[in-house]
Amino acid sequence: MQFFRNTRFQFMKYRRFFVVVSAVFILVGIFAVFVHGQLNLGIDFAGGTQLTLKFRQETEIDRLRGLMNDAGLGDVLIQRFGEAGSGEVLIKAPLAADSEEGSRQAIVDALDRGLNAGVSGFDVNRGGADALAELLLERDPEGLLATDEAAADEHYREVAQAVRMARRDLGVIADWSDLDSAGLAPATLAALQDNAVVGEFAILGTANVGPQIGAELRRKGIYAVVLSLLGMLAYIWFRFELRFGIGALVAVVHDILITLGLFALTGLEFNLTTVAGFLTLVGYSVNDSVVVFDRVRENLRRSRSRSLEETMNLSLNQTLSRTVLTSGTTLLALGCLLVFGGDVLRGFAFILTVGIVVGTYSSIYVASPFALMWESVFGKKARLARREAKASS
Repeated sequence: MQFFRNTRFQFMKYRRFFVVVSAVFILVGIFAVFVHGQLNLGIDFAGGTQLTLKFRQETEIDRLRGLMNDAGLGDVLIQRFGEAGSGEVLIKAPLAADSEEGSRQAIVDALDRGLNAGVSGFDVNRGGADALAELLLERDPEGLLATDEAAADEHYREVAQAVRMARRDLGVIADWSDLDSAGLAPATLAALQDNAVVGEFAILGTANVGPQIGAELRRKGIYAVVLSLLGMLAYIWFRFELRFGIGALVAVVHDILITLGLFALTGLEFNLTTVAGFLTLVGYSVNDSVVVFDRVRENLRRSRSRSLEETMNLSLNQTLSRTVLTSGTTLLALGCLLVFGGDVLRGFAFILTVGIVVGTYSSIYVASPFALMWESVFGKKARLARREAKASS
C-alpha cells in the first residue's frame, strides 16, 4: 500500500526555514526544563515518600493539604489518582533534611488526626491479617477454642485473609456490608463490628527513596540516554558515513529536547518509566533516519551525476509512503495506550506519541539538512585536501 507515489516534493528547498522552527522549539524546551524548572521529578529521582491512598468518600484536596501543613510536612504534592470519583489520591512528600527515613508515618498520623479523630480500635482498612487473626482468636466469636485451639487459630487466620482479600479487591472498605463477599459467619461479623472500626482511608501503595538512591538513579538515567546516543552515532558512522551519523545524532537530540520540553509543560511525573520512554524514542528516531539514509546511499551509488541535495529530495520522496504508514499505525496503538493506559503509563505513552510525531518530522527536516550542511562545510575541505594530496604525489 502506498499513499504517495511519484511525488516530487522539494524538502531540502525549505530546510533553513524548518531548522529555524526546530531551534525555536528546542529553546522553548530548554527554557521549560532548565530555566523555569518545570520538570516534575518523581521520587525515583528527587527522593522522598509517595503514598497512594483510597478514601471511603471523596475528600477535598485543600483539606488534605491543610492537614499536611498542620503536621509541618512542608511542600507536599497532593493530586487525584485513577478514575474520577474513585476516591484515590497520591501524596508525595519531599525528603526530610539530613534524613534517610521517609515521611510515611508522619503522613498517616496527620490523616488520622484529621479524619479518624476519636476513633480507636483495629482498623479493617489498614490492619494486617495477622493482627486481625489474633483479635478474632482472642474474642473467639464462633466458640472454637473450647474444642480445638489449633483448628481455631487456623480458622481465624483464614477469616483474616478473606477480609484482607476483600479489602484488596475493593481498595477500601466503605462499610461493613462490603465484607459480605468475604463469607464471614454472622457471629464473626458481629465481633468485628464491636471490636474494630472502618477507617476513612486505606493505603494502596508506598514508595520511599533516599537522597543517595535518588542521585544514583538520576546519574544512571543520564548515562543511559547519553551512551545510547553515542552508540547510535558510532553505528551509523560505521554503517554509513560520518555525515549521516552527525545528521542522525542532531535529529535525536532535537527529538529528545522538544519532547522533554513538552513533557515538562504538561506537569506529568518524570520517573524511571519515562526514561524508558526516551530510550525507546532514541531507537525509533534513529530507525526512521536510517531508512532515509539507506535510500540516499543506494541512490548515490546508482547515479553520481546528481548532487547530494537532489539525491536527498529523491530519497525522501521514495520513503515518504513508508514513513507515513509506519508512523501512522504506531500512533494508533500509542493513542489507545495514552487514553486507556491509566496514570502509570500516561507519561510513557505521551513521550512516544509526541516523540514519533517529532521524530518523523526530524528525519525529513533535521537529519537530512544537517547531513547536507556537514557535507557542504567539511566535505568540500576533505575533497580539496584529497585533490591537493593527489596533485603533490
